[in-house]
Amino acid sequence: MKKAIEEKIEIWSKPPFDEASILALKELKKYPDQLEDAFYQDLAFGTGGMRGVMGVGTNRINAYTLGKSTQGLADYMKKVFEEEQLKVVIAYDCRNNSKSLALKVAEVFSANDVHVFYFSDLRTTPELSFAVNYLQAHCGIVLTASHNPPEYNGYKVYWKDGGQIVPPQDKEIIEQINQTQFSDIKFDAKKDLIQWIDQEVDQAFFDQSISLGRFELEGRDQLKVVFTALHGTSITAVPQVLKQAGYTDVHLVEAQSTPNGNFPTVKSPNPEEAEALKMALELAQSIGADLLIGTDPDCDRLGIAVRDNNNEFKLLNGNQTMVVMTYFLLEQWKKSGRLNGNQFVATTIVSTPMVRKMAEAYGVQYKETLTGFKWIGDLIKKFSELEFIGGGEESFGYLVGDAIRDKDAVTATLLACEIATFAKNNQQSFYEILEACYRKFGAYKERLISLTEKGKAGARKIHLMMEGYRNKPPKEIAGIKVHACEDYLKSKTFYPREGRSEMLELPKADVLIYVLEDHSRIAIRPSGTEPKIKFYFSVNGVLEADDQWSRLEVELEQKIDLLIKGIGL
Repeated sequence: MKKAIEEKIEIWSKPPFDEASILALKELKKYPDQLEDAFYQDLAFGTGGMRGVMGVGTNRINAYTLGKSTQGLADYMKKVFEEEQLKVVIAYDCRNNSKSLALKVAEVFSANDVHVFYFSDLRTTPELSFAVNYLQAHCGIVLTASHNPPEYNGYKVYWKDGGQIVPPQDKEIIEQINQTQFSDIKFDAKKDLIQWIDQEVDQAFFDQSISLGRFELEGRDQLKVVFTALHGTSITAVPQVLKQAGYTDVHLVEAQSTPNGNFPTVKSPNPEEAEALKMALELAQSIGADLLIGTDPDCDRLGIAVRDNNNEFKLLNGNQTMVVMTYFLLEQWKKSGRLNGNQFVATTIVSTPMVRKMAEAYGVQYKETLTGFKWIGDLIKKFSELEFIGGGEESFGYLVGDAIRDKDAVTATLLACEIATFAKNNQQSFYEILEACYRKFGAYKERLISLTEKGKAGARKIHLMMEGYRNKPPKEIAGIKVHACEDYLKSKTFYPREGRSEMLELPKADVLIYVLEDHSRIAIRPSGTEPKIKFYFSVNGVLEADDQWSRLEVELEQKIDLLIKGIGL
C-alpha cells in the first residue's frame, strides 16, 4: 500500500476524529481492498458536485469529508464576499443519513458565522435552487446522490444565482478545500444562526412552478395521471403543484410515496429504467390512465410513459421528452407573439441534434454545452440579455425558464401534463406530437450504453479505454467513414480525411465525439458522478408523412446495434 494512503489512515486513527469513526476504521482494516478504496483518493467535485459511497475515509461521504468541504467553502465565501453577512440555504433528500449530514453542514457554516436557512425536512433540488434566489443567499447546498444506489450520498453546491458552481468558482473552491485540514473544521454550532424555513418558501416555489409550466388550457380535470415518487422527495412538491394547477385526477403509487433511502420496491430509483416504473405502469393500466410520470430521489429528473399508436404505454427516453417539451414551448411562444430572435434554447453535446433543428426552424438561438446541467445554468447567467425558453439533456432532465437554475422535475411534470391535456383537447396524443416533430425536423434515435467499472482498478480501466479511443480513433465504424473527431480534452475537432483540425470553444472535458459521414454520432465520456464510462449513440432517418415512427424506429435501432458492434462493445 502506498505511503500516502498509510499516512491518511494514520491521521484518521486519532482525534479530531470521533470514537465512532476510529472504531469503524479499525473494523475496515480487516478488509485491505476496501480500506485502500476508502483512502486512495479524496472525493472531488465532478459534473454534479461531490458524490460517493457513505462510510469512513477520504474517498467516502461522511461528516468529516463534508465538514472539510464546508469549512473550505465558508473560508472561500469570506474571501469573495468580504464584509457581507453570509447566507446559505441547505436542503436534503430522502437518502440515508441525509438529515444528520445536512445538520452537520449547517453547524459548520454557523460556526463560521454564516446565517443558515435550513429546511426542517426533505425538499427537492429544484426548490433549493429557487430558494437561493428567493432568500437572496450567497450559496446553497443540497445533500443528494440523485439516482445512485442506497449506499451513496452527495453534496451539491449552488452559487448566488441559484445555479451549480462552474469555473472559476469550482476550481477556486477545490483549492481552498485542499488547503483545509480536518483539524480546521469548526463543529461548534451557533444555534442562533440556524433558521428553519418551510411553508413560505414552499408556496413561493409552487407558485413559481405553476407560472412557468401552466398555459391557457381547459380540460385538466379530464386527464388521468399516474405519478410515482420512487420513495423520493418529489412527494413534497409534485402532487401539490399538480393539484394547485387544476389536475384533480392524479393517482399516486402509494407503495412508493413514502420517502425511504433504501428504495425497497425498486432495484434502482432511476426513472430512466422501465423496471423502476413497473408498479406505476401496473396502476396506469388498471385505471386506464393517459399519462405516467416518475421522478428520481431528489426530483430533478423525470421519466414519462405515454400511450403509443397501439394504445400501449411506452417509456420515452430523455431526448424524446426534451424534444416534445421544447417543441410545445416554442409553439406557445410563437402563438403569443413573443419570438423576436432574442430567445434561446439549450442542450448538451451528447444530446439529440434535433433541438438545433427545432431552434433553427423557429428563429430561436441555439446553445450547446458540456454534459451536466450546471452548464445550462451557466448559459442563462452568461446570456442574461436573452430570454431562456427551455432546455434539457438526454439524461431525463429539463428546465423551463430562468427562475430556477437546475433541472426541475416539478415544473417539467406539470409541463408534461399540460402537453398531454393539449393533445387530448385536440384529439391527439403525446406520442403523436412526438411523431409530428420527427416529420418536421427529422427523425432521430438515441441510445446510451454504460459500462460500470468500480474502485481504483475500474478508474484505471476507464482511463485506458479513453486513451485508446483518443489516441487510435477509427477511420470508419460499421462501414461508415468517420467525418470528424471532436476531442474536448484537446479542444480540437480533427477531420481525418481532410488532414486538418479546428479549435473547439467549450471548456476542456474528457469527452470524445465521432461524427460519421451519414451524420450519425457516437459520444464517449467517463461519468463525473458514477464509476462508469458512457457511450451515446445517435442516428437519424426520414419519417414520411404517411409512415409511422414505430417502423422507422426499428430500422434505426438496428443501425445503432451495428454501431455498437463496430466500436467494439
